Amino acid sequence: MSDLLRAHTAAHDPDCIFCKIVAKQIPSGIVYEDEEIFAFHDIHPWAPVHFLLIPKMHIPSMAQVGPDQAGLLGRMMALAPKLALEQGCNPYPEGGYRMLTNTGREGGQEVQHLHFHVMGGPRPWLRG
Repeated sequence: MSDLLRAHTAAHDPDCIFCKIVAKQIPSGIVYEDEEIFAFHDIHPWAPVHFLLIPKMHIPSMAQVGPDQAGLLGRMMALAPKLALEQGCNPYPEGGYRMLTNTGREGGQEVQHLHFHVMGGPRPWLRG
């Protein structure tokens, strides 16, 4: 891991709301959990299905992702379709879902912990 990435990545940030959710200090509607990945329902859903998929390790954003996280992100991307179907998204190609991540203030990121929104279900959606 590069020194720059190590400086911005920690196992846990005590001030991060998503780290507190992972630590179960803040309740959430858990969708999935394993040793490295956590998924939970968005508290302000934009679509009939809307959950967040996050690494348990505190990575502030995509800007801090490096080669050492390639396996983790690959596992997250491979898990997303399974969870989307389990949560009620209709199957591809007629159904589907949207995945979205925001990076940095100008990219619309509000919580500084890498997260992917997974949204789907019948339209119209509230947003998106």
